[in-house]
Amino acid sequence: METFTPAEMKFSESAIKHFSNSLKKRGKGSGIKLGVKEAGCSGYEYTFNFVDEINSNDIHLNENGCDIYVDPSSYEFLKGSMVDYVEDGLNKGIKFINPNAKAVCGCGESFTV
Repeated sequence: METFTPAEMKFSESAIKHFSNSLKKRGKGSGIKLGVKEAGCSGYEYTFNFVDEINSNDIHLNENGCDIYVDPSSYEFLKGSMVDYVEDGLNKGIKFINPNAKAVCGCGESFTV
């Protein structure tokens, strides 16, 4: 059984494979940036971007050779989360299992803290 570490983020093998394949398919980039912004029906939503220029203020995580960056304010919302990539029928995508989220909207795209 995996232990919960509230100060860290964890990534499933399938999430890292998805991020790595996305970078490879794009053909350029230094990594993937994860974040949180105010939006959505519940207050906040997750963001994903390619990193072309590294921001020295961002928190850098290296998971199995995949570079992931998170800005410090977003990290406060994301620490303790497990990031997974799931395929359920025709639905595919990144899923956050975030212990900081108090509620998630019906579509799963936004959350409340």
